[in-house]
Formats: sequence, structure tokens, C-alpha cells
Amino acid sequence: MKAGNPLYQRRRAPTPGELQAIPWLQALTADERERAAADIRIALAEVGETVCRSGRPVTYWFGVVDGLLKMSIDNAQGQTTTLIGIPPGGWFGEGTALKREAYRYNIHALRKTMVAGLHVDTFHWLLDHSIGFNRFIMNQLNERLGQFIAARESDRLNNPEVRVARSLAALCNPVLYPGVGEILRITQQELAYIVGLSRQRANIALQLLQARGLIHVEYGGLRVLNMAGLQSQI
Repeated sequence: MKAGNPLYQRRRAPTPGELQAIPWLQALTADERERAAADIRIALAEVGETVCRSGRPVTYWFGVVDGLLKMSIDNAQGQTTTLIGIPPGGWFGEGTALKREAYRYNIHALRKTMVAGLHVDTFHWLLDHSIGFNRFIMNQLNERLGQFIAARESDRLNNPEVRVARSLAALCNPVLYPGVGEILRITQQELAYIVGLSRQRANIALQLLQARGLIHVEYGGLRVLNMAGLQSQI
């Protein structure tokens, strides 16, 4: 969010319920939490709306209160590659915020999404003053590294079922996305966007994974029955 961006213009203070949905606030002391909460802003991103764009300087560290975002990059030929989906409870861009560099990716809303933002100056203040916040960020970076290594491996295998399985495991990661809960609320079209497959091919992969007892497709989403099984698909 930056001045001139419609999302920035719609920002507001969070409600007590929205603050409860922000996982890292619980790791702070009372004084730290009060300062951070006072600086958090919330905005509703419409379907397809840009939250942050590649090449723009970092201004906020972002998280998803409710909804679904996707992170993507564009190559020199104008082709778009989706890197990850970001469901509820997920915060992202800590590496960019740490280095205060320009975003190297685009973030768009796949559905109406309530986005939270912490200003980068407050992000750095917490790094300088909060042990709990530093532990949270270290865990984030460690989980994120594992996530991208697994995604890279899946791309090299070029197997649709493996790509869907690994993507579902990533979206249900309880450390990175604690707001997901027991059921991942996602449509087959949204999953297809994230994985980079057609809706029909994603549906076939889901049926195969369900037949193996790894997931159960339900109305409005799916339930992961065997996380280890999803992660070990080859």
C-alpha cells in the first residue's frame, strides 16, 4: 500500500477481532503489542486488485486476515509465473522488509481479501526491541525456505499430481498460515491459478489425491487428511 493506491486510500484501523487474527501479536509483550497494533492498517482488496507491485519500494509488511492472495513474477517476455498462494493467517515479504528493498514480485487478490499491513519502520522497531518478534520472523524465514525448496523440486518433476499435492501442503502449513484451520477454503479455479494448471487438470489431480486418502474434497474447499503424505508425493 502506498499513497495514490486505491487500497491505501481505503485503509483503516483494525477491529479487536481482526487483531486477534494476527498470529505474531501474541508473541509480543504488552507494550510492544500496543505500539504495533496502533500502527496496523486494514484494507479490503477486491478480486484482481494489486496489493504490491514488483519494482515499488517496500512500505508495509503484509498479512492476510481473510481471503486469498497470490504471489507472482513476470519474466522479460511478459509471462507470469505464480510462486505461492497466501491464505488466512499468512504474513509475507519479511525478507523485502528486512532489506528495505523494492518488491521483486507482484501480489494480487484471487478473491475479496482483507489485508493487514504493518509499516516497515514499525517492523524494524520490533526487530530492534522484541525477542518474541525476532523468533517469529526466524520461524517464518525458515519455513519459507523449505516451502520454496519444495516448490522448486516440484517444478523439476513436472508432475501435475505432485504439484497439486505440494501446493496444498504449502497452503495448509500451520506455521506460515495458522488461520486456515481444518478446512482450506479454496475453489478449484483458485487452486489452478496457484499451481499453474488448467481447472480440469487440477480437478483430476484432486480426485487422484482423494482416492489415495490424502484429502477430502468438500463444498467450498477441502480437508487435508494426511499432510505427510501430501509432502512426500513424488
